[in-house]
Amino acid sequence: MNPAFSVIFLTTLIGAAQGLFLALFGAQLADLATPAFLVTGGAVALALTVAGLVASFFHLGRPERAWRTATMWRTSWLSREVIALPLFMGGLFLWTLDHVLGLGYTLVLGGFTALASVALFVCTAMIYACIKFLQEWASPYTLVNYTLLGLASGCTLATALAGLMAPEMIGFFGAAALLFTAFGLVSRWLSLLRNARLVPRSTLQSAIGIRHPKITQRAQGFMGGSFNTREFFHGKTPGVLRSVKWAFLLGAFVLPLALVALGIVSASAGLLVLAFAVQYLGLLAERWFFFAQANHPQNLYYQTVS
Repeated sequence: MNPAFSVIFLTTLIGAAQGLFLALFGAQLADLATPAFLVTGGAVALALTVAGLVASFFHLGRPERAWRTATMWRTSWLSREVIALPLFMGGLFLWTLDHVLGLGYTLVLGGFTALASVALFVCTAMIYACIKFLQEWASPYTLVNYTLLGLASGCTLATALAGLMAPEMIGFFGAAALLFTAFGLVSRWLSLLRNARLVPRSTLQSAIGIRHPKITQRAQGFMGGSFNTREFFHGKTPGVLRSVKWAFLLGAFVLPLALVALGIVSASAGLLVLAFAVQYLGLLAERWFFFAQANHPQNLYYQTVS
């Protein structure tokens, strides 16, 4: 598939916001965070969510009709995501506002927002996991990875905020960041191993309905590309894919683990902020690879541009 950067930014920014909120709500339940810290963290999570939402509009041909996507909620995971996202945003806003005003409903609002966050993780991941003919996506690993990577980046960001505002909380958030990042590394590595062993269900013969044992495509029939070649194939070489794979494994997992561990030991806010920055860049590469690795069956036919 051809990765759309608007969707890459949407999923990584919102995932980090969900993970950050869940980390903050966990700290509230453990009675470890001050209202000022929770307000700041809530504002950051809300800003990330808004940024992700803005990025998503660049993927729409007719943004003014975006609201219509919610009408198919009975059958479409995309419609369910469109419903879950504003519920999460609204709950996050009210939870943050209540910490400012001190109305006393933060636990109720936090519980609602946590449920909306979990629902949003499920809806976003299932948009891709439910597409059975894209074997790289049609796996439980898709849901697990979307959730773990969002939690990892959110907890790493919470650790960075703690380094800047509340050093006494570095250990709490840092332990969560290390845990979810390590789990994310294991889960993503297992998904890579699974995808490497996949055997295509379609062949060139079945793609075009010709049973001859030897078929060689000489031309696509066009003088240039088409919608199919642009939308469903990234056009990059296998070498580029391998480079991106190792880059995201290093950037999203290995380096953040080392930087967070060093930041916890030294209580260095600079290292913790760097850990989040490196991890987010790694997650951008990971999400690009996630989309690019999916091999659409139509690419069996559209192999050669004349």
